[in-house]
Amino acid sequence: MAVTGFREKAPSCHILILLLALSTSLQCRLLTVSVDAILDPLDFLALQSIRKSLDDMPGSNFFSSWDFTSDPCNFAGVYCDSDRVIALNLGDPRAGSPGLIGRLDPAIGKLSALGELSVVPGRIMGSLPESVSQLKDLRFLAISRNFLTGTIPQSICQLSNLRTLDLSYNQLTGPVPPSIGSIPGLSNLVLCHNRLSGPVPPFGSQLLTRLDLSHNQLNGSIQPLSFPPSLQYLSLSWNRLVGPVDTILTRLDQLNHLDLSANGFTGPIPGRIFGFPIGSLQLQRNSFVGPVQPTDQVAIPTVDLSYNRLSGPISPMFSTVQNLYLNNNRFSGEVPGSLVDRLLAAGMETLYLQHNYLTGIEINPTAEIPVSSSLCLQYNCMVPPLQTPCPLKAGNQKTRPTAQCNEWRG
Repeated sequence: MAVTGFREKAPSCHILILLLALSTSLQCRLLTVSVDAILDPLDFLALQSIRKSLDDMPGSNFFSSWDFTSDPCNFAGVYCDSDRVIALNLGDPRAGSPGLIGRLDPAIGKLSALGELSVVPGRIMGSLPESVSQLKDLRFLAISRNFLTGTIPQSICQLSNLRTLDLSYNQLTGPVPPSIGSIPGLSNLVLCHNRLSGPVPPFGSQLLTRLDLSHNQLNGSIQPLSFPPSLQYLSLSWNRLVGPVDTILTRLDQLNHLDLSANGFTGPIPGRIFGFPIGSLQLQRNSFVGPVQPTDQVAIPTVDLSYNRLSGPISPMFSTVQNLYLNNNRFSGEVPGSLVDRLLAAGMETLYLQHNYLTGIEINPTAEIPVSSSLCLQYNCMVPPLQTPCPLKAGNQKTRPTAQCNEWRG
């Protein structure tokens, strides 16, 4: 996964002549004179070791250009500045490439001028070499969708210039090193779809905008000041996290994506977050409690609060949501007419209210639900005035047992 425009390959083993290229649409570039730039011997040996530990998977020919009798700066995925390797992108970056197989040789830590290291999806196994922490200039490290095992080295905090770390979709175990949170300029951390465990560490970088720790085995509660207000993307879904998050969320007013689903979070959902510039709000499958009271009309396209313990009336402020999932909670009272109006006008695509304690809805039994919209009212404290298709999980019972409705106190 190469970052475009990182650096151009610098010609080597030849005398460069002075060139002046003029263009009306491109900035002029001046190539200065260089004399016989030969790749640094340590870099040369490191590339040889890396090559020996990796192979093309069937159908890949990435290493076909890696002929060490020629200039390594012309190898596929190798980018040089003068006599040093500054970027290494292993594997064919085109979509659908079979990728590479093997292990990452510790010699990779000898490429001391390296600023970018990426590996395309494949079958890279073994651990992330501890020697990676020696790459003091490294700003971009992405080894995703492979088979890395073992733990993330604690020494990763030594990469003080690191901006992006993506080790997602591997088989990494152990904790998220607390030292990662101390990397001052870290802006993107993606560790999703691994087997990481332990608590979520605090993150001190005030430049952190994307944090994805979803689909792991993280546990414990999150401290109120764990995340900086700079966060725009936060996903902690499908872990084992617990405790309240209301004081955490109210600080993150720059969020445009929030997914805390499938955890054990408790406490109230702060009404203020419904005014954040979020495109998708995923809080389902937790243990959130209490009423939900947005402070204004909700402009978030998709809001999923299903499978919690939320109670009280449904706010009419949700009428501007396109896809609203409130099912499997403890909501009571009547369905606001503004939600019904929006649904019938095809302004709302999904309105799931099944498995609550709702007592009524004002809708004409002959009303036609738009083809593009879905409404489910099953298993509430009322007889649904019209029959509409519901998801299979809603079951066959149309109405909640009377005894449950009588006993319900909200």
